[in-house]
Amino acid sequence: MNPLSKREGVSRTFDRRLDALSKAPLAVGFSGGGDSLFLLKATLDWARPRGRPVLALVVDHQLQEGSARWTAEAVEKARRLGADARALAWTGPKPMSGLPAAARRARHALLAEAARDAGALVLLLGHTASDLAESAVMRAEGSTVPDPREWAPSPVWPEGRGVFLLRPLLSLARAEIRAALAAEGETWLEDPANVDLRYARARARASGAEEAASELEAARPPPAFAIDAAGAIRLPRDIAAAHLAAALLCAAGTERPPRGERLERLVQRLRSDEAFTATLAGARIEAGADALICRDAGETARGGLAPLSLTPGEIGVWDGRWEIAAGFEPLTIVALKGRALALSPEQRARLAKLPAATRPSLPLLLRQGAAPCAPALDGPEFAVEGGGGARLLVVDRFEAAVGLCDQECVTARLVRGATACEPLS
Repeated sequence: MNPLSKREGVSRTFDRRLDALSKAPLAVGFSGGGDSLFLLKATLDWARPRGRPVLALVVDHQLQEGSARWTAEAVEKARRLGADARALAWTGPKPMSGLPAAARRARHALLAEAARDAGALVLLLGHTASDLAESAVMRAEGSTVPDPREWAPSPVWPEGRGVFLLRPLLSLARAEIRAALAAEGETWLEDPANVDLRYARARARASGAEEAASELEAARPPPAFAIDAAGAIRLPRDIAAAHLAAALLCAAGTERPPRGERLERLVQRLRSDEAFTATLAGARIEAGADALICRDAGETARGGLAPLSLTPGEIGVWDGRWEIAAGFEPLTIVALKGRALALSPEQRARLAKLPAATRPSLPLLLRQGAAPCAPALDGPEFAVEGGGGARLLVVDRFEAAVGLCDQECVTARLVRGATACEPLS
């Protein structure tokens, strides 16, 4: 087996997805295991001649005895190969149930935040065709684990905002990767969790689920949609379930997708002629000639619409929908609900033009000695007096979720059928 031929196939994926002119670092999730070692070497091969730095990020979940030593070894290995490397740790108490899901979320959050802090837009992960096959086995046993996609936005929110995942090894089986590494004389770490049969992934692996599975073709973007400056999304009523789920999460600023049965019932209601109002996953749906999806201002059980206080110069995300930076003075963000009279006459006039359902969940900015203001009433990007600013996150998040951004270079975005400004008809 020629190891270079395997990495050449990965390099072609890099050519298709990454921006060859960018000098931003590429972040790689690196465990020291075989898959991530092959990925790191392939990334370095592609990045070096283009002058792009590579940052290996090693997560210590602190779940296994000796994990600190393995983490240190992985960091040292990455540095010997020529990458910068950084160790990350999942600290604090661990849940008694649902540990794999909690660990997965913690890992994604740590990786995404570290990538963004380093200026990386892309985080590379070493999922393989064998992972696809194992996911299929897990779903057959009742799991809801999805297939990893070659290119996708980070699944954690808001930590993952602006970070895309690239998985260039999905056409390679785990055995192929290890054979290629062995041919180069490489050794790698083996995580004991991979053979711990308490976990569904390990049981699927033990079942022999190694047959390479092809990545399912991603659904085409919706043919039309519109997103206003307040973050409300309008969709046609015959929308695909996957796009509806994305709209619910993005408009609500939440992370957990709706359950399959409830989502399917909503899809069927939308495809009927019924006019109705419903709520799901923190979003409000008003079905008329089209579907208006916005934040459900009455849903606060998961901490939504909670006030956010920022110190001077601090950046935070309010309600999962707005990224807000304080200027030279402290800033507090609250929901507009019940506070509309605090706005200026000009802003109240603009507020009256928005759908009534969208108004209560708008952010209201409170600054000492200054009049309150609602940035959504002045556009998706708003400069706050004193050097701060506010930016709506819904548009970019939704476009990423439905596949409208499938390359690192935003200006070379492959748009296949819709824009945020296209009106519904």
